Amino acid sequence: MLLLRGGDTLPCRASRRLEEVFAVDDPTGTLQAAWKVKEQLRALLRTGSLEDAAAAKNVLEELVKAAARQETNRLYRTVCRWWKEIEVLIITGATTGKAEANNTAIKNIKRTARGYRNAANYKSVILSRSAVRTAA
Repeated sequence: MLLLRGGDTLPCRASRRLEEVFAVDDPTGTLQAAWKVKEQLRALLRTGSLEDAAAAKNVLEELVKAAARQETNRLYRTVCRWWKEIEVLIITGATTGKAEANNTAIKNIKRTARGYRNAANYKSVILSRSAVRTAA
């Protein structure tokens, strides 16, 4: 779970634990190299200017080369392919996060009401679920 969390959000104790994991369970260093690539991508997406983003992309490229893994190479190719869109994200800060959250909420509501054969009961479950979500 430590590997999935952002490195900048780890408390000191968790950071030390992660270093122990790298030292003991990763003798080849491939896990640590992949983690550094992930963290650099997070840093790239947090940048505030195109110049900083370009510099972060160069650092990412070096880390990908050092990792020498098929997965990290594929990730870097994807970043390169989507670079124009990433630049737009950095400039505007606009994402599709709200739309994706709404889509997930709709799917969860539909999932809750599965199995209802009575249309009125199905409708009432959806409406009550939606009302609870709106009120919260």
